[in-house]
Amino acid sequence: MNLPVNRRVPARRLLSCALASCLLLGAAPAFAQSTSGTIRGQVMLDSAPAAEASVTATNLATGLTRSVQSTASGNYSLAGLPPGNYRVDVTSGGRTRSENITVRIGQTATLDLAVGGEAETGATGAEITLDAVQVTATAVVETRTSEVASYVSQKQIEVLPQASRNFLAFADTVPGMIFESGADGSSKLRSGAQNSNGINVFIDGVGQKNYVLKGGISGQDSSSGSPFPQLAIGEYKVITSNYKAEYDQISSAAVTAVTRSGTNEFHGSFFWDTTSEQWRKPTYSEEQSGTKVPSSERQYGASFGGPIVRDNLFFFGTYEAKRINRPREVRLGTSAYDPSWITPEIASYLGPANATFDQDMYFGKLTWQAGADHLVELSAKRREEQEISGVGDGPNAASYGSAKSNDSTRVDLRWQWSTTDWLNDLHLTSEDDYWSPRPVTIGPGRSIRSTLSNFSDGDTLINIGGGQDYQNKGQKGYSLQDDFTFYGFEGHTLKAGVKFKNVKVESFEQQPYNAQFRYDLYENLLGGRSQIDAMIPWRVEFGAPLPGIADRNVSSRNRQFGIYLQDDWQVTDRLMLNLGVRYDYETTPGYEDFVTDPGLVAALRGWSNLQGPNVDYDINDYISTGRERKADKNNWAPRLGFSFDLNGDERHVIFGGAGRSYDRNLFDYLALERSKSTFPRYTYFFDTDLHDCAPGSANCLAWDPAYYDINNLYALTQANPNLGSEVNLMNNNLVTPYSDQFSLGMRNLVTLAGQDWSTSATFAHIRSYEGIVFTLGNRWPDGSFRDPAVPGATWGGQPWGQPIPGYGSLIIADNGLETKLNQLLLSAEKAYSPDSPWAVTVAYTYSDAKENRSNVANSDEHYLFDYPSPDDLPFLRSTGIPKHRFVGTGLYEFWGVTVSAKLTLESPRPKDATNCFDAISVNNCFADTATPRGSIGYKQFDLAVQKQWDTGAGLKYKVRGDVLNVFNWQNFTDYDTWRGSVGEANPNYLRRNGVSTIYPPRMFKLSFGLDW
Repeated sequence: MNLPVNRRVPARRLLSCALASCLLLGAAPAFAQSTSGTIRGQVMLDSAPAAEASVTATNLATGLTRSVQSTASGNYSLAGLPPGNYRVDVTSGGRTRSENITVRIGQTATLDLAVGGEAETGATGAEITLDAVQVTATAVVETRTSEVASYVSQKQIEVLPQASRNFLAFADTVPGMIFESGADGSSKLRSGAQNSNGINVFIDGVGQKNYVLKGGISGQDSSSGSPFPQLAIGEYKVITSNYKAEYDQISSAAVTAVTRSGTNEFHGSFFWDTTSEQWRKPTYSEEQSGTKVPSSERQYGASFGGPIVRDNLFFFGTYEAKRINRPREVRLGTSAYDPSWITPEIASYLGPANATFDQDMYFGKLTWQAGADHLVELSAKRREEQEISGVGDGPNAASYGSAKSNDSTRVDLRWQWSTTDWLNDLHLTSEDDYWSPRPVTIGPGRSIRSTLSNFSDGDTLINIGGGQDYQNKGQKGYSLQDDFTFYGFEGHTLKAGVKFKNVKVESFEQQPYNAQFRYDLYENLLGGRSQIDAMIPWRVEFGAPLPGIADRNVSSRNRQFGIYLQDDWQVTDRLMLNLGVRYDYETTPGYEDFVTDPGLVAALRGWSNLQGPNVDYDINDYISTGRERKADKNNWAPRLGFSFDLNGDERHVIFGGAGRSYDRNLFDYLALERSKSTFPRYTYFFDTDLHDCAPGSANCLAWDPAYYDINNLYALTQANPNLGSEVNLMNNNLVTPYSDQFSLGMRNLVTLAGQDWSTSATFAHIRSYEGIVFTLGNRWPDGSFRDPAVPGATWGGQPWGQPIPGYGSLIIADNGLETKLNQLLLSAEKAYSPDSPWAVTVAYTYSDAKENRSNVANSDEHYLFDYPSPDDLPFLRSTGIPKHRFVGTGLYEFWGVTVSAKLTLESPRPKDATNCFDAISVNNCFADTATPRGSIGYKQFDLAVQKQWDTGAGLKYKVRGDVLNVFNWQNFTDYDTWRGSVGEANPNYLRRNGVSTIYPPRMFKLSFGLDW
């Protein structure tokens, strides 16, 4: 009995050992999520290397200084520099030179400094003053990194068109990245062929990982909000693969951002922007209905910072708010009905509706430069959200929606201690993040359906009353991480770091919170019951607490440990090697210490269906006494990178790398084993005219309005509370999801028409493994997954009607989800500067993406009920991943006016489908993908114009207009993916079959701002 996890573990260990051995042969050491930059280079005195030259970098805004001495070969390295503008002073042989340079986040900038010498100065033996500075330096663009990385500057954040103030929206200007908004207004960032869970964002070096919910980072599961105040972000770096060993809890892309700080000058800003339905075109749905739904969006905020003690102590603070009222339309969920069935009461629920969203975000930061060797920062973020979701754009009436709160508090105390040879970076952090949806209405939920066959679910017409969603999920804890960098060895930058985190993760849910009644509209109208309150349901689903369980909250006190070593080795003046390895370990007592209920164990082991000759798994792999499960100890992640400078001038660099990166299993999935056993879901049927059953038999009742009282439904389960309850079980040998990454590329600095451009071309190959998948554990009496009465069947016939004796269906969880990706990443950038006030970025991505379960990348689909396991599925094209994607931006400044634009184009995205047309019989249909026809599946052009006036008294004010989707291109999302019956093609295959489009239509936003 082989399971996917057991087949994959040996290969994982083998590759880890092989890569680790290769790295150790080269010697290694590494460290934590870098936000500080480094300036390195060589000092020349009279054309000869200058030994023991004094090199000092001074931050022009805060006065922070870092000083080192050059080595015997004249080389120097200034590390631990917060991003910003610096003056670099070099003194050698009694002569001094200076140069101004901008250091970006996590950047290693090369600056060669020449003091004296006729070739460099034009003078011979003369004493040179600061005003006579000449510097020999390569362009300050980082080309010699092995990472597949790009930067997003503060200028881009400030001026490019933007639909909402989510700073991550600009990440899709980087090849391989996709930032998108869902129909409910939520946003997510994803990379490659993986879903958003694989992302991690590091703010000032601290990961914001969500350990419980989807979205990758805290607070981004189904939220319309921003994870961090945009006013507080200085700039950020996006690394799509082959990051160094300092990055943890990640399997796709890393975003590392630095926050703004106070300086020696008081500075502040204010912004306000707004739009409404009067400033936008109607959506396609509104065009069809002839009614434009009232809507509005307002965003406003302010920041202020400056010195408390000049050159020593600074402060910075910001507040941002969002007030959104989105248009929604409640419409019938199917066209399979007779128009005469729609009573005035049902019609009253249809039409315009709104979904509101309110967010308030606060950020504050104190910076203390306690001498030349010490930098202390204390920062805190608070996020508060309230949102109404699950309303409209389908059959959900306003009463059926969910009210969600999404709150986050994070604090970071940071101490950097530096000397001429090393830098120590210490973080003490805390986090408190919780997401809590609740039904808008407490009471029975009513689903009015067009049901055409006995015990068929039918098609939903309208949902009213109490919704289902009641959850409280989050994480709370603290962490200590310390990162040490040593650059006292010639040609080596050694990094080492360790992290410990103690975090409590919680996952509480009651699904469905309100009892859900289903009504056959035709049956009730036939019986003369046209009023909804008088209708008789034929089915009810509800959750009920099991007796004797006082606390149904599922929690776990997790402990995380991480250590990493890295050596950035300058082998020659052209070859750089990045050799690193990291190890992570996490204990999850909520999973490891779980004990399967003895009554359930007896039922499972006595279940004859699992003793049949064709059973394909061992139930004992899912039964735990609290001793079988161990934390995964094999999370070794070797990482190797290189860069080779072809001409030694950093203008043409070949780079590449290979490495492994581990993510983590979401606690929300692991908790299902316990949550389903404390609040199981039950289904009962009522004996009605068209849905007859035998009252008194299992799960069949005579209708009584008393069942609208949830307590009377609870009473039905007391005699045998487990009967019909769904059981979820986890494999005892779950391991950590991870990805293997390989890349090879070339960066170039070229000069065109007197302007410097940076270009990059990269091939990336990424494989992700061990994603959790939930499959049906039920089996037929002979142990098979398909109905034995249909020999040769490969589709359908699942044993849903074969539950655990005395319980309900069995759902089992294993590792098994995988993705494959080959990508070509092309980019070109002409950077903005005050002397050349225009900029262009171009990003093109070609993706050949595959997955072994559809919608893994698109929507984190982790249930698979059509097949026994993913091993029975072929790899298909990844749904939601376009083969071609282009993003171009541009900006230009003149006479105080800034014009910026953004164009996004992508080919149609594949969709999941079922193919019966090419099958030999209806019992041999198979999973497939279908790609809508055409060369362009999504297109949007945005434009922004801003005018700024300087009063000359330290105050500037600006007015800005953004036009989103300038040409009002309609990007439809609904297509008919039914290929057809066996040998009989569907004439509507791949034709559009819905009215949903990607928001927004053409929309104008007006903004006003002040800077002082």
